[in-house]
Amino acid sequence: MATLTMAKLLVLLLPSLLSLAGQGAMPKVLCLVSSILALLLSVEPFGAVLPWVVGMAIAVLSVRERIHRLRAAGVLHLK
Repeated sequence: MATLTMAKLLVLLLPSLLSLAGQGAMPKVLCLVSSILALLLSVEPFGAVLPWVVGMAIAVLSVRERIHRLRAAGVLHLK
């Protein structure tokens, strides 16, 4: 039971954790707010889906932008 709760918390806070790899403060704050909102709305079935998806979209775009900037600067070489 405790592992299920920890796994659920990890999934709900995943946008906030992923945004830490991104660049800029605004995506981090937005992902933190969406993760908290998803955590609060998770008491109802499928209540956390919309804030979680929005947070993941913001986090993925933030990380993608950081990778793009690093590749443009010549620091990161991905094929």
